[in-house]
Amino acid sequence: MNGNRKRVVVTGASGTIAGLLLPAMRDRYDLVALDIKPTDPSGGLVDGVQIADLLQRDRDTYREYFRDADAVVHCAFVHPKDPDDSTQRFYAEMANIGMAFNVYQTAWEESVRRVVVASSNHAADYYEPLILRHEWDYVTPDMRALSDNYYGWAKESYEHLGFVFAVGHVNGTPLENIQIRIGAPRETDLNRCALGDHTCMRRALAAYISQRDLVQLFVKSIEADDIRDAHGVPFQIFYGVSNNPHAFWSIVNARRVLGYEPQDSSEVRFGQMIAEQIRAAMEHNGRQSARRADAGGEDT
Repeated sequence: MNGNRKRVVVTGASGTIAGLLLPAMRDRYDLVALDIKPTDPSGGLVDGVQIADLLQRDRDTYREYFRDADAVVHCAFVHPKDPDDSTQRFYAEMANIGMAFNVYQTAWEESVRRVVVASSNHAADYYEPLILRHEWDYVTPDMRALSDNYYGWAKESYEHLGFVFAVGHVNGTPLENIQIRIGAPRETDLNRCALGDHTCMRRALAAYISQRDLVQLFVKSIEADDIRDAHGVPFQIFYGVSNNPHAFWSIVNARRVLGYEPQDSSEVRFGQMIAEQIRAAMEHNGRQSARRADAGGEDT
């Protein structure tokens, strides 16, 4: 272990989000990787994973992994066995809230300075259809979080739970807490949009975050000296998107508090696909105009 490097615990280390973060974090930190399984979603072995069930109420079964850590990056997540069963989805999300408590409480008990949580844009996803219907303009992190599904409700719930720990009234001292509402850390969302489906295209372009921007945001969240809000509470919510002109989530506070400067833009990254979408729309409009002309004669 290098005494000059931060010791960082990553929960859910075998999952998708952690898989995007671990390569850069291994180079930068002394990592403690935790999960209930040692393999990633494709079945590959994840190096150095310690098996720990963070759903257990007996926190002594995993306390040792949090000891002497500078920060915890919480990515662990419980999936319902049947995602089509709404009751199972509810109880899986209740388990996620309980696991967030276990992570926060163990981190506080072991004097970890900060927890950085992989939250989601779905914590406030009620606003998204309104935006796509042009009934709302944008969402900021300080707006009331509203979701219309259990997944988003749970994300907002452990955001609020993180705020409780950051205020410090319950335990007597604050636990610094950052929630990152991740957008779409994938290169494939635009591929799913049918040519001419501009609503789908706008959403994909708005939500995109590149791997290097995601890493930057998490690293800066771990390392920022001061994350206190205007009232002195060490708590922040940041949206995790790249420098996307189509974005309808504000990253102003991430720029101000962290110095986050995303290097990528969805319009640049997917410029060729956008051009194909525009071309398809123009061809569609041309065919529509031709049919109207054939039906009604020359315009006057």
